Parts: sequence; structure tokens; C-alpha cells
Amino acid sequence: MAASAANVRIDNLLAQAGVRIDGSAPTDLQVHDQRLFHRLVTHGSLGLGEAYMDGWWDAQDLDGFLCLLLDAHLDERVHGVDDAWLWLKSSLLNLQHGRRAFTIGERHYDLGNELFEAMLGKRLIYSCGYWKDATDLDAAQEAKLDLVCRKLQLEPGMRVLDIGCGWGEALKFAAQRHGVSGVGVTVSHEQAEFARRLCAGLPIEIRVQDYRELDERFDRVFSIGMFEHVGVKNYRSYFEVKRRCLKDDGLALLHCIGSNVSSNRTDPWIEKYIFPNSMLPSAEQIAAAREHLFVIEDWHNFGADYDRTLMAWRDHFDAAWPRLSARYDERFRRMWRYYLCASAAVFRTRRDQLWQLVLSPRGVRGGYRAPR
Repeated sequence: MAASAANVRIDNLLAQAGVRIDGSAPTDLQVHDQRLFHRLVTHGSLGLGEAYMDGWWDAQDLDGFLCLLLDAHLDERVHGVDDAWLWLKSSLLNLQHGRRAFTIGERHYDLGNELFEAMLGKRLIYSCGYWKDATDLDAAQEAKLDLVCRKLQLEPGMRVLDIGCGWGEALKFAAQRHGVSGVGVTVSHEQAEFARRLCAGLPIEIRVQDYRELDERFDRVFSIGMFEHVGVKNYRSYFEVKRRCLKDDGLALLHCIGSNVSSNRTDPWIEKYIFPNSMLPSAEQIAAAREHLFVIEDWHNFGADYDRTLMAWRDHFDAAWPRLSARYDERFRRMWRYYLCASAAVFRTRRDQLWQLVLSPRGVRGGYRAPR
């Protein structure tokens, strides 16, 4: 498609979203390189994100601009060749198995603890906060950890397993507040080293380990923000491991981002630059994968809270950039801001959700009363 034709097509699509090219509104698209239009037609969402990283365009209100595109479903009308390739690759390969399971740790979580410490706030918790009664990020993250512990009905002396333990904050909180011991597994060496220091002196063991290798019994099992890296071909195995490791009278909790539709892949830009080999589960995929293994005791959606969480992370990142710029370049800054703003837009438009599921192997006798 010629550049002029691409220009006309993109202009018409943006108009349907209420966006003008080089307009005066904060959500209008400011074009710095005319090659942008052909790149968008050819590469879709990957082209949009890469062109922003390269400085080809800007929007004063970046997350607002992306919200308008999503509300108008423009992402569903411009499919680049990259999306078709990712669908084929995801269909033919198990992208989250074996050595590939460690790719996310190496390419994302090992970017440097300095980056995440600057962005995430008082606690290194890289998942949605619970803003029901909170007024700031730190309070929202503490409320989320408290909610998880209350849902799991933790008691002193219990042994718990955290699949995908991150920097160890959830295990530390559970051990200090509820007197439990536990094991955390991660695929990130940097996370593991940090978590071991964080939990020093507590009855917590941190391992760099594939969750599929686990075969020991716990009173409670949970994962927070890890299931997004499991992949649809491994959902059944994930729940089988969870069941194998959970006592018959135990409880499990799954905290994850969820999609409104079933798929086998993520967005091509997210796949390439942020979360390789990731994908979001649908409710149908989760429900099918746990059949004959778990009773779903509770399914809690507070996806709108992720918008506020991501905006807080973006503000922290912006404030910390003067010192982070010594390690990361300008293209990384634009990439990371695009990631946070695009993710916020997805949750603001309710394209994606944040789910917490409480599961039991045999059903809680007399019923489970879910805290909120």
C-alpha cells in the first residue's frame, strides 16, 4: 500500500475514534515522521509501539489517546503480519515450556532491581493493588496482601507455597503477620537474590525453579501475577501441580490478569518488548483447566484497580528517570512509558480484568465466605 493511501486510511480510522492528526487536543496524534502511516498499516500494534519508541509520534495524553483507540476497537481493524506470525508460532510451539519458561525472567524481571524499586513503591509488588479503601499505592498493595491472606485463612504454623514469588514480599507479609512458613519459586535470579535478603531470618525458602518440578505438600498454595506466563498449553499442568502440592483440606488462590476473549497469544508489541512468551487467560480457559481438580469457591474481579496501579507506577517511573537515565537510554524510557500507559488504557476500557480465584480440592464443607 502506498504511503498516501496508508495516510488516508489511518486518518479515517483515527477520525472514528475522535482523534485528529496534529490536532490541538491532548489526545490528538502528533506526527513527527510521515513513514508512520505505512508502518501502522503494515505492522499494526507492533508498528504503533515501535514508532513511539523511535520518536515518530507523540500524544500529550498518551494513555487517553490509547483509550480512544481501544474504545473504537481500531486494534481489531488493523492487523499486521506480526500478529499472524505470533499466532502461528504459538499454535505450533509450547512457548512456556522447558528452557523457554526462564525467558521471561532473563528478559524482563532481570532488567535490574533498581528499575523496579524506583517504580513499584515501598514494597516490590509487581501486580495490581487493591484500592477499595486505599488512597495511595503503598496502602493499596498492603491491602492486596492482606486480602490474599484473609482469603487463604492463614493460621500460625501453616506451610505455604508461592508459585512465582517475585521479590518475596507476599511471603514476608504472610510470615510476619500470620506466623506461617513457606517456599517461594521464581525463574528470575535477580528476584531470588533480593527475596532471600528480604526474607532473611524468616522461615522462608526461595528457589530459582520451574514450578512443574514441585512435588511436596503445603497447607496453602498461591500465585500472584504469575499465571500470565504459564500459557494455554500448560494451564492443565499448572493446576495439576497446584493440586499435587495442596493438602486435601487446603485452599489455593490464583491472582491473575484475565482477558474477555480466549486466545493463544498476547499483543505482538508486548511479546517482543515487555513480556516474551506471555498470554492472558480467559475465564473459559481457566474454568476448563481446573475441572476435576478444584472447586471454585470465589471469583473476584477488581480489574479497574489496575488502572490506578499502573498510573502510580508511571508517576514513580517519571520521577525516578533522572537517576535511571544513567543506566537506561531514551528509547527505553519511551518503551517503558508506552507499556505502562497502554496497559492502563486496556484496564480503563475494561478490555482486560484482574481476577482473584479461591480454589479448594473438595469444596469447603458448609461453604466458603469470601472476604472483600
